[in-house]
Amino acid sequence: MTSTTASTRWRLKEPSIIPGFGLTLGFSLAYLGLIILIPLAGLIFRASSLSASEFLSILTDERTLAALKISFGTALIAALINVVFGVLICWVLVRYDFPGRRLIDAMVDLPFALPTAVAGIALSALYAPKGWIGAWFTPFDIRIAYTPIGITIALIFIGLPFVVRTVQPVMEEIDREVEEAAATLGANRFQTVFKVLLPSLLPAIMTGFALAFARGVGEYGSVVFIAGNIPYVSEIAPLLIVIRLEEFNYAGATAIATIMLVISFAMLLIINLIQSWSRGRYGHG
Repeated sequence: MTSTTASTRWRLKEPSIIPGFGLTLGFSLAYLGLIILIPLAGLIFRASSLSASEFLSILTDERTLAALKISFGTALIAALINVVFGVLICWVLVRYDFPGRRLIDAMVDLPFALPTAVAGIALSALYAPKGWIGAWFTPFDIRIAYTPIGITIALIFIGLPFVVRTVQPVMEEIDREVEEAAATLGANRFQTVFKVLLPSLLPAIMTGFALAFARGVGEYGSVVFIAGNIPYVSEIAPLLIVIRLEEFNYAGATAIATIMLVISFAMLLIINLIQSWSRGRYGHG
């Protein structure tokens, strides 16, 4: 018994493979707590000051529901579009070498470097009824700016890099010999893409989708200009939170923020579960 206990203690005191693990873990947890956990706890604590009836009243308010629907609906549509075209862009950048490839690759990161307010103003100027692009749709009575369509375009703009930069490294690791082997075994291009390549890319695609969706839900700067901020039509939930704060209605603002937090967490949890399932099914990660 004594020798076993001593052996166990000796193993526990063995130095970690990573130098300074205990110190770095402590800093990591402290940073996580200060930057993320404490603000979230404060948000939930502030919202808990509301009674159940007051919280339910804010939740069921038509303006709140409309803003949440616009924010989550446009973010979901934009993330789905980014998945399709982001994977296509990755395929072109990884599988082909052509003049201007490096320039296109650098342009993908432009939404990261461009201030969101600048992006919003630029998109508003382009898609406004008298803008360079919006003017082409005006004769057909189609409005892009100041509608959910404009919001979706802004979210596509800011969310595309998340998909491309997540999927691109994984696609680069897939050897061309895998495609050649599939073709040798009789698979056509459709079967090679959907049965050989996409299963390998699915976890990365889901990660890119989750990042683009999460960014879209909370986006403010690039959306507020092109949205038009019309209640029940093109008003996003982050803007409604700002309006409640300007009205000194802190309880209402924190309640809406808490609702967004719960919905976002639930959707990201579902996405992570799908990721885990795909990794287990296809043996990646």
